Amino acid sequence: MLLFLPAEVSMVRDEAFLGLLTKLNEAQIPAVLETCRSPADSVRASARKARRLVSGYVWEQSAHHHDETLIEPLEFLAERLAASQHDDGTWDLGNLHSPPDSAFAIQDLCLSWALLDGDGQPATVRSRDVLERVIRQAGPALATGGVHTPNHRWEVSAALARVNQLFPDQRYADRIDEWLAEGIDATPDGSYSERSSTYASEVTNPSLLTIARLHRRPELIAFVRRNLDATLYLLEPNGEVDTIASRRQDQTRIRDIRWYLTQFRELALLDGDGRFATVAKGIETRTADSLDAGGPDAGAVGAVGDFLAEVVERPQLAGVLPVAVPVRDDFVHEFPSQQLARIRRGSRTASVFGGTDFHDVPVIASGLSTNPTFFKFRTGAAVLDSVRLSPQFFGTGHFRSNGLRRTGPASFELGDEVRVPYHLPLPQQYRSDDGGYALSSDGRFYSSMDFGRRPKQYRSLRTTVAVTEVAGGFDLDFELSGSDVPFAIELCFRAGGVLGGVDALDADGNYQLVGGAGVYSVGEDSIEFGPGNGATRVAMDPGEQYTQLNGSLVPDGLRVYLTGRAPAYYTLNLRAS
Repeated sequence: MLLFLPAEVSMVRDEAFLGLLTKLNEAQIPAVLETCRSPADSVRASARKARRLVSGYVWEQSAHHHDETLIEPLEFLAERLAASQHDDGTWDLGNLHSPPDSAFAIQDLCLSWALLDGDGQPATVRSRDVLERVIRQAGPALATGGVHTPNHRWEVSAALARVNQLFPDQRYADRIDEWLAEGIDATPDGSYSERSSTYASEVTNPSLLTIARLHRRPELIAFVRRNLDATLYLLEPNGEVDTIASRRQDQTRIRDIRWYLTQFRELALLDGDGRFATVAKGIETRTADSLDAGGPDAGAVGAVGDFLAEVVERPQLAGVLPVAVPVRDDFVHEFPSQQLARIRRGSRTASVFGGTDFHDVPVIASGLSTNPTFFKFRTGAAVLDSVRLSPQFFGTGHFRSNGLRRTGPASFELGDEVRVPYHLPLPQQYRSDDGGYALSSDGRFYSSMDFGRRPKQYRSLRTTVAVTEVAGGFDLDFELSGSDVPFAIELCFRAGGVLGGVDALDADGNYQLVGGAGVYSVGEDSIEFGPGNGATRVAMDPGEQYTQLNGSLVPDGLRVYLTGRAPAYYTLNLRAS
């Protein structure tokens, strides 16, 4: 298998790919030299800056190849890393004495040491000695320490695989096997338990590939292959990756497929997969175009230069890709583990999401999917990033669907019923003369009322949203019943476009569609929406869990509100125009 071919195997190289990474790394180095002494840098930032210097120094095609001006900054970074390392081999990175956070830095440092050692220049002996001491000191900590999140297990294991490759120790191999024995947290539909593009692309997939190669566990490649295949259905025409179902911080962020570059290359070369080759080449083309154009995204694009270290380490990654095969762009695809559906018709895409964790774990916390966005729609450059619904019902906040049900070839139903109790007197056997009762939750707030033992009377609100693909777009049929309450539907369009047919409200970025149809346009691409449902102003209620902490669920962009009062039946038309 390609993954296990020795680095010296002769092969035709993709010179355009190598040229792009070289150019990107050359652009990184001046910034590293300017900022490498910044006291604000974390250990991970210092380790990554060292890796960038090493890449340029050892790479024969780089303008910085064996550039002596890189030696002193590299030595400075190595010494800083050694000085900040605890005696137990870990560092503090927000988390104290953190094995998983240390593992991120160690992966970079192992790669840097290996590249410098293979290059063998006398000028780097001091840096190599310091880095070796740091790596050897960290190994036992990684082999005995713990983690916080699912992806940490694979990051730590990959770091141990790298340390073990350089400085073998059976304890490291044993610990990797111990973590792997827990099983990989992958679902049949290709996602990992965190459902995160960020962690799949930057942590889990690279780590599993490293473990597969260095720890001789080729069966792990299948998990990466399945995740990349699933990612094809989350891919937007402009290279973004849908993150609506994530349980991590990217659930409300924009992510780009560029961070998957070497994974798609590796599996394309390994499997001869033309689809993966298409994605890899698309990343390279967009990166080159963005680099030439400059602009606000230049920093993120420039970070693609970090992949040069991997390619210098493993020249096979720069092989000529197999013949490109078009990636499917006409489908309806479901992700059962995420209660997510993706619909694509060429340059038009939509996401329908009913898989938040709120119904199983009704709190707002890191590691949970709580994003109340349940629908997204785009056509070309016109992007509706979010559709949300908020009834004013006892401070329970946004509608979050309890699952997703397919009702037709391209139609789905979302739904939920919220029940809020009024609490009746305690039964006699639970009463206390001193009035002291357990502090407990009624689902929205806490009081010393022993809520669990009280009989209750309920008010309820039932909500369904039927999503149906129609010619040129979608219809969203809203039905709210059971209580008489006002509600607001929020459409959040991406900043950069122009709105028409709407009225500006009090706050910047807030608009209301009172009647007729509105339109959002970016260049020649437009989304028409409506009809308006009246002039009553209804505020979006994020719920008591947010308001008690002064939190906010206001999305970034141009927000258009449509309002009404339950019981109600309302159809929102969304059309590409």
